[in-house]
Amino acid sequence: MRGITKFSLLLLPTLVLSGCWLDDDDNDDDVVVEPTPESSFIRVHHTASDAPNVNVLAGDTALLEDVPYQASSDVLEVEAGDYSITVEGILPDESTAAVIGPADLTFNADTRYEVFAVGNVGDESIEPLVISNPVSGVESGNSRIQVVHAAYNAPGVDVYLTAPDAALADASPAATLEFSDDSGQVSVEAGDYRVRLTPVGETTVVYDSGTLSLPDGSDYIVAATDNTATGDSPVTLQIATGDGTVLVPDANAGADVRVIHAAADAPNVDVTLNNAADPQISDLAFKSATDYINVAEGDYLVDVAATGGTPQVLDDIEFSLAATTSYSIYAVGALGDESLALQAVTEQRRSIATAAQLQVVHASPSAGNVDIYLTAGEDISDADPAVADVPFDIDGLVSTGSLQVAPGEYYVTVTAAGTKTAAIGPALFNLEGGGIYTVVAVDADGGGTPPQVVLLDDLATPAQ
Repeated sequence: MRGITKFSLLLLPTLVLSGCWLDDDDNDDDVVVEPTPESSFIRVHHTASDAPNVNVLAGDTALLEDVPYQASSDVLEVEAGDYSITVEGILPDESTAAVIGPADLTFNADTRYEVFAVGNVGDESIEPLVISNPVSGVESGNSRIQVVHAAYNAPGVDVYLTAPDAALADASPAATLEFSDDSGQVSVEAGDYRVRLTPVGETTVVYDSGTLSLPDGSDYIVAATDNTATGDSPVTLQIATGDGTVLVPDANAGADVRVIHAAADAPNVDVTLNNAADPQISDLAFKSATDYINVAEGDYLVDVAATGGTPQVLDDIEFSLAATTSYSIYAVGALGDESLALQAVTEQRRSIATAAQLQVVHASPSAGNVDIYLTAGEDISDADPAVADVPFDIDGLVSTGSLQVAPGEYYVTVTAAGTKTAAIGPALFNLEGGGIYTVVAVDADGGGTPPQVVLLDDLATPAQ
């Protein structure tokens, strides 16, 4: 079996069987025969979309550590028997809390168990979903798949498995699945296929895989999981291949883009993609951000002009946008010294119930290198910066990335690097569990110092 990792656990005291006596009168010893342990096989799938990375324990022994969302483990070989399974969420301070279990499970010999963490942490619906199948080979020339509805936030679906170019109207559903249902193991001739999902009894496609290859002898678990990336589809397919995990987004997922006006001396602006007749974004003011806009992946030309179309301040700036990726594009620098530029920062947009996620972006050309403090109180005299010596870089905007912190109230203070003198703040922010926040350091209105901050709440409607 591909992808099997041996994992020996002590379940019960070892049994010792007495063998026969040898006929040799000179040998008075018993023959001790150790039993051959019977094996069971398990694989774990993280499909709870608002859960943090997790550890999986059998009793006090770690089976798996630091498993992220939309990941499936290798197949683990263990001795058949009874286990107490716990799934621990890893909190921002690296401590852990049980999110599932301990759950008492029996793993039988010659059986493979697919253990899914499904549901949501936020509403305490997270639980184990266990699917078992006898261990068996795949017939030559065939591929075997099993489809699991593990997308807690998605409706029931009809699952269509067709040739890539087949019309949906000419096909019938291969399965109809509600949340936590599975199709059972289905063998099909190896080859190229297309998976499409529709709401039960409807013909509107809510997920389209595009062309999928099912190789000869493959044995795949295909889980529909909540889509936390881009596009309108409610699901992304998480395929456990036996050699790893493959994520298959909707073929039309595209890229998500928002624009932030962070240039203090620039007027309100219009933003136009690919020299369109009309701007896609109009009258965007300093310190304002658009909502995310979904566009097809690919190469783009971006023009920025003062509201109304003239003067044009940036012409045919090139960007390449990847599918399933979210971007914040900042208009940053200064119009007065002709340093105005567009810079992109990639975003992490999956909400995690046990953490607030905070990102700080340095977009203040007048501030120089800075230290950033995140503290429970206003006094930073004895505090170490959360991020130190962050530069302003017009050629590559600097971001802290998404930092996970425990939910609560925090003061954000920005100082010149190596000093304790506040240039910004201390500014009090309430960071909620599940929230995704960006703090942008920008120049004063019109340019220069003192700098100021803009708070972007990614789960709320931004200012236009």
